[in-house]
Amino acid sequence: MNRTTLSLIAAATALAAVTGFAALTAPDTGGTAAARTPARLPVERTSQLCPAPSVSDVAETTYTSITPAGTADGGTAGSAELTESVVTLADTADQGASDDKAKDGEDAGGTKKDPVKDKPFVSLKEPGKPVSVEASGAEAPALVGTATGRFAPGWTTQQTTTISVGDARGVLGLTCTVPDTDFWFPGASTERSRQDYVHLTNPDDTAAVADIELYGKDGAVKSEVGEGIPVPARSSVPVLLSTLTTVAAADVTVHVTTRSGRVGAAVRVADSAGGSDWLAAAADPASRLVLPGIPADATDVRLVAFATGTDDADLKVQLAGADGTITPAGSESLHIKSQMTSTLELADITKGQAGSLILTPAEGGRAAPVVAALRVVRGKGEKREIAFIPATAPIASRSTVADNRAKGSTLSLTAPGATAKVKVTASAGTGGGEPAEKTYTVKAGTTLAVTPPVPGGLKGSYALTVEPEPGGGPVHAARTLALPVDGVPMFTVQTLPDDRGTVSVPKAKEDLSILDDGS
Repeated sequence: MNRTTLSLIAAATALAAVTGFAALTAPDTGGTAAARTPARLPVERTSQLCPAPSVSDVAETTYTSITPAGTADGGTAGSAELTESVVTLADTADQGASDDKAKDGEDAGGTKKDPVKDKPFVSLKEPGKPVSVEASGAEAPALVGTATGRFAPGWTTQQTTTISVGDARGVLGLTCTVPDTDFWFPGASTERSRQDYVHLTNPDDTAAVADIELYGKDGAVKSEVGEGIPVPARSSVPVLLSTLTTVAAADVTVHVTTRSGRVGAAVRVADSAGGSDWLAAAADPASRLVLPGIPADATDVRLVAFATGTDDADLKVQLAGADGTITPAGSESLHIKSQMTSTLELADITKGQAGSLILTPAEGGRAAPVVAALRVVRGKGEKREIAFIPATAPIASRSTVADNRAKGSTLSLTAPGATAKVKVTASAGTGGGEPAEKTYTVKAGTTLAVTPPVPGGLKGSYALTVEPEPGGGPVHAARTLALPVDGVPMFTVQTLPDDRGTVSVPKAKEDLSILDDGS
């Protein structure tokens, strides 16, 4: 008789550790609490997508990539690499191209694509040491990448573009996204002063099909060309929102979903009166949201929110500042009708102190799911510059943001509930330097804005890794990077969601076997 033994725990470990976006829990079999407590193991594979950064010939883009050091049991093998193998499809006029064309390797305009050979663009050599690569002009490509083994847990890449002149001038910052099937973008626009492009990037070897829905103040915005958009294999498709509808709306919520396949999605915004930046996807719909990191010198702040469910939402609006949480006079609440976009003008709400917005159900109101983002302005008149802060989830274990400079970086830490202690680690620099570390205490209901630690002997840029210590309240975080040019306070803000570098794997009470007797 042949006997084959399959360990249940080994199978569960292999399944869970392959991706940072899955969690397994063991059934309650009546065993001890220790036997039923899931273990946390490092992920073994993760992916990233970076959209084409700009169409400007004077754009200067920096890609900075890092896997933070210190993940236990991460192994020794593996790699992390972004490649240029994505074809950018600039002609999106014919959004009705068939799925067959996409499968046959044609772009949205029906043009046959030449095969593109994988070409390494950014490659990591060692966890804890960031790598930076420069690109110039409008030809900088969209990128796809995969990290495996010890490079997978917490791998992150920051894409920072500086455009010093023209209507699209500004600092455009984006943490490269992971592929998914569902994205929300409150804060986009279809009005004439804005050029908002949704970038859809497909990392896979088969075509994806995406839908783009728009919702304004009166509900769904009619569009006949936002459905069934083909995204060919290993390609990136930019879609100008104003071409999807005849309605010119100052504030819309964009919902991107896929019918087949998966994509990375981000919105590149260019405002003729206020510069440009990326609008990243907001956190999943929830009844309680935190939008961290409003700069102290913000001159104008606008909240854009959308109720995703069938119920209206009534939100209490609070600002967590350096000394506590307040309710801003005249902006105490926001009513959002179901499936409609609402806005709230908050002007210079921070009054010289950095803060974070906290949204909770109003007293007596229902806990309806909502997505939200802030449009933030620094400067005035012709010296204005915009950035966006989407709602973000708390950091469960760890989060990293790359491309910090010796000057210009501000880290905002918000504890909307109980007091929290947070360890912040500055990595080595891209050109050299010794890591540095500092622990901060964030009091309950406050936002702590700090100049983060800088590596000793820093050369180049560096990464910041944020880790809340056990036993404290939840922590939300954001990083502001300010790179002023000719008196324009150009800046960008990136939120720091958890990096999902580990996953829960159940502990088996005992080894269970599958027996094969050969019959």
